[in-house]
Amino acid sequence: MLDFIFKPESIAVVGASEEEKKIGHVILKNLLTQGYAGKLFPINPKRKEILGLKCYPSVSAVGEKIDLAVIVVPAKVVPSVIKDCGEAGVKGVVVITAGFKETGEEGAKLEREILDLIKKYGIRMVGPNCLGVINTELGMNATFAPELPPKGRVSFFSQSGALGVALIDWAIGSGFGFGKFVSFGNKADLNETDFLEYFGEDEDTDIILGYIEDVKDGKRFIEVAKRVAKKKPVILIKSGATEAGARAASSHTGALAGSDRAFTEAFRKAGVIRVEGIKELFEVAEVFKSGKFPSGEKLLIVTNAGGPGIIAADTAEKNGLKLYPMSKESIEYLAEKLPPTAALYNPVDVIGDATSERYAVVLERAMVDPNVDGVCVILTPQAVTDVENVAKIMLEKSKETEKPFVGCFIGGPKVREATSYLKTNNIACYEDPLIAINAYSKLVHYVKYKHREEDEYIKFPISEEVKKEIGFMLEALRDAGVSVIGEENAMKILSLYGIEFPKRGLARTADEAVRIAEQIGYPVVMKISSPHIIHKTDVGGVKVGLKDEKEVREAFVEMTINVKRAMPGAYIKGVNIYEMVTGGKEVILGVTYDNTFGHMIMFGLGGVYVEVLKDVSFRLTPVGKREAYEMIEEIKGKKLLEGVRGEKPCDKDAIVDKILRLSQLVEEFPIIKEIDINPYLVKEVGGVALDARIIIG
Repeated sequence: MLDFIFKPESIAVVGASEEEKKIGHVILKNLLTQGYAGKLFPINPKRKEILGLKCYPSVSAVGEKIDLAVIVVPAKVVPSVIKDCGEAGVKGVVVITAGFKETGEEGAKLEREILDLIKKYGIRMVGPNCLGVINTELGMNATFAPELPPKGRVSFFSQSGALGVALIDWAIGSGFGFGKFVSFGNKADLNETDFLEYFGEDEDTDIILGYIEDVKDGKRFIEVAKRVAKKKPVILIKSGATEAGARAASSHTGALAGSDRAFTEAFRKAGVIRVEGIKELFEVAEVFKSGKFPSGEKLLIVTNAGGPGIIAADTAEKNGLKLYPMSKESIEYLAEKLPPTAALYNPVDVIGDATSERYAVVLERAMVDPNVDGVCVILTPQAVTDVENVAKIMLEKSKETEKPFVGCFIGGPKVREATSYLKTNNIACYEDPLIAINAYSKLVHYVKYKHREEDEYIKFPISEEVKKEIGFMLEALRDAGVSVIGEENAMKILSLYGIEFPKRGLARTADEAVRIAEQIGYPVVMKISSPHIIHKTDVGGVKVGLKDEKEVREAFVEMTINVKRAMPGAYIKGVNIYEMVTGGKEVILGVTYDNTFGHMIMFGLGGVYVEVLKDVSFRLTPVGKREAYEMIEEIKGKKLLEGVRGEKPCDKDAIVDKILRLSQLVEEFPIIKEIDINPYLVKEVGGVALDARIIIG
């Protein structure tokens, strides 16, 4: 636990100053004047007293227990301060000072030095190059932000200090309450996952917000986030998409998987709610503050204006929410109470001359109606609208039900007070129906994650002998300088993990090609075999539908001549002869590797269409059975697999089986960085892979 950082009983400010414009002065003054009741020790060897507090030449000179040291001295002095803190038994340090790895190699060297020191002394460190730490409950502002934000039960971590200052200022102006805040800068020691874990256990935190640019340990992040998100919502902005590694786009899968895709999949796997900007971060946080969660996807929209109601309905449908009509009994009740011109279905339009009484009628029924899991109340301030009373009724009815209410009061000065009233009482209220419904949908999706059962992870029985054979083959290829494994070896490796391929053989002469073709049975497919040729079709290295001996002989000669002309330096092993497989639908199965989170499995429509349509889905390994089925359902072309115009449906179970086998293969052989199986021909029952390539690194 990090209580010595967020709940310290004593704080030393190293670099405290009398000069008002210096950060050491601002931080000490913040702690002294904004409510912190613990012991404060200014550290400055040139002063006897600062702001009425006795000043000490060093931390070790204090002679009392110090939980936290906030360090604001020049970068080159920080190592000696850390050593002094270690000798004095300080548990945690916040290094505000910049001038470390963000400045170049010299700064990076200095950062490594202080990291070695904190490890030596068992200290935990926030920073360097950060804004600091806040706990509003303690009145503790150990930052150089001028004021504390209002108290609240939302905690926030940020990789950016400047953004943190702006958000604190915004929170003060908007009345948005924070509990704890930390800016961790270079995160040489403590990072996003540490603070996520701490806030997850913190009894004073209900909602966790964060801004990150990268993640230090992807596997640990997912593990911690999965556990925390089951207890409380985690809402993050991820910016600054970084390269997933020095990956040459030599496979379809690698080309289609951008580095940011891995973060999207990591957040999905862990139940993290991803938002795109600061405004959306707080808009989404608002809807969680009531602590009420819908039991399902059924949303009722009630409005006094048709247009906003339609916008809300459209947005709800796009977000997968269900706009069912209320029950027969409720509709009959509303018909008696509302004017004849009111729309009684969903959205319920109480029309423009509605007063708070009409809203109350609808909300009373919504509270008990089985077709309603939550309510969005839309209001436009028309001539007779008693805006404040509508807000009061919303709060009153909300107290009588566990169903969440969300408001959308559209306008300016006429709705400002009512909107503020609702927010103060933890009912989210927005000025745009699109924003209101988008925020509410995040609530619904979070509930789905929270109650989702653990996925089923299949372990296929692969013998130790097979694993040793594959391991030996991969290591031998790597040691020989091979990074792209051609189809023969790729097919062999994948076959050992249960991926089916057509009958095949390698021919080095035309006579051998004929013999293999006759053993397999006509028609056959012929492909040039060369470790230097990736896209065989581009150099005339593929022939299909060869029906007899004559065609096979001619194809062998033509292919070898074409390839030698197109790529005279390529080594040609021979020509592969394959059984020609027809029917079914072409899909692609693939693997790529992200430096932060590890392997991702890809699935999509295959053949030549994958590069054009890019209709693909991804999941991080290990992939569970439910995730594999979700991958199929996500692609737009899934209808083609279900059978159209009288066609038989394809075997989705076969696709899932192959996804899970690929997941197990790369988990057990991390030397594999990319795999392309394109196309995999999925049939009514089963399927067969027609081509494959593996990249190791």
